[in-house]
Amino acid sequence: LFCFQQSSNGPVKKSMREKAVERRNVNKEHNSNFKAGYIPIDEDRLHKTGLRGRKGNLAICVIILLFILAVINLIITLVIWAVIRIGPNGCDSMEFHESGLLRFKQVSDMGVIHPLYKSTVGGRRNENLVITGNNQPIVFQQGTTKLSVEKNKTSITSDIGMQFFDPRTQNILFSTDYETHEFHLPSGVKSLNVQKASTERITSNATSDLNIKVDGRAIVRGNEGVFIMGKTIEFHMGGNMELKAENSIILNGTVMVSTTRLPSSSSGDQFGSGDWVRYKLCMCADGTLFKVQVTGQNMGCQISDNPCGNTH
Repeated sequence: LFCFQQSSNGPVKKSMREKAVERRNVNKEHNSNFKAGYIPIDEDRLHKTGLRGRKGNLAICVIILLFILAVINLIITLVIWAVIRIGPNGCDSMEFHESGLLRFKQVSDMGVIHPLYKSTVGGRRNENLVITGNNQPIVFQQGTTKLSVEKNKTSITSDIGMQFFDPRTQNILFSTDYETHEFHLPSGVKSLNVQKASTERITSNATSDLNIKVDGRAIVRGNEGVFIMGKTIEFHMGGNMELKAENSIILNGTVMVSTTRLPSSSSGDQFGSGDWVRYKLCMCADGTLFKVQVTGQNMGCQISDNPCGNTH
């Protein structure tokens, strides 16, 4: 049997094998009602749409990154809302004014405050400004000048000097500008504790005494000499007193030396025994003091090389 297919050039003759293959394909397509009218199409030949491969992985990474940023933004928003307390009536913790003033309406916990140039930190009128450090010192610093308030002490450090003045009257209470202002202790301050002081003159009031006390060793040194003047000058020491001078030591006025606390030897000791070297304190008629080593009993100050000359 031969089957002819009508075409523009006339009927096309098919062989028996081609007709069998066509019949088998038709039976396979219409073998089930579920496949009736269904024509399978090869997926590789379809037009692909969407993000595939590396583009798809990149899109997933971008989506994850946006999600993380959204979570961080939410956390920051919640923290700001909890700290600043923004509500329907505005901010409950602080106020912003057109003049640039920032007013805190509640107790604020801050670590470091950096005011702007020529800024002022203060409290309200008729109210105290309370600054508290939690077991840490409170430090006010501007350049090299620093004020540290601690539990047991308050220290001020400055390389250019300092001044304390009354803000109402502008009167200087205390200043380290010694070329312009003479150094005076502020009213109510009875003592000044320093480790080292360099000055030209130290005086006291006319009605009070000048007391210099140290726990250890005190050294008074002058580049051109040391002059001590007063109605009564007293030295109380627990150890030795040493006077050194390049030229001479002059003691004007009545000089009293209490020998009650000076070490003395018993009558039975030998003058050359032991590690002690004994001296006798002698004085000239003009007030010059000198020492003479004691080498025997009943020894006086008449030695050949004494500084008194002919008058003893």
